[in-house]
Amino acid sequence: MIVRALAVALAVLALPLFANMALADGAADLRIVVPSHSIARGVTISDSDLSYKTVDPSSVQAGIVTSMNDLDGMQARRTLRAGEPVRPDDVRKPILVTKGSTVTMNFAAPGITLVATGKAMSEGGMGETVTVLNPVSYRQISCTVTGAGTVSAGDTSTAITQVASLQK
Repeated sequence: MIVRALAVALAVLALPLFANMALADGAADLRIVVPSHSIARGVTISDSDLSYKTVDPSSVQAGIVTSMNDLDGMQARRTLRAGEPVRPDDVRKPILVTKGSTVTMNFAAPGITLVATGKAMSEGGMGETVTVLNPVSYRQISCTVTGAGTVSAGDTSTAITQVASLQK
């Protein structure tokens, strides 16, 4: 018991010492990703549009993108200026389903696959959830974007119920 308490006390006392040693060594500069040229809103970003910049960690906001993989294939939500840091909310997955467009809804259940059309009530990229309106029953269904103009309608356990509502 005494040994355990002594070990905890020693660890607590040694922690500030190690933290100060890490600061004394000098924190290495942080490498962030920046656009190599201005990128307009809506443009899909590729590796050739990006470069790395070394900055002082204390001058950078939390959440700045540090890996090109995080931006490759994403779409700019706003104009990205050359040499300026990029935040994750400055980009999004490319829009594959636009609001107001006609989409193909795929319903799958064991042993059956059904296809119907609907009207997208929101926009979304690959893997995002959009709301689709059934033009016959005027019911709204949450669907997952699976491709350009294509969505998958929800959980397979509710697919049959949703399809039945489409036929009414």
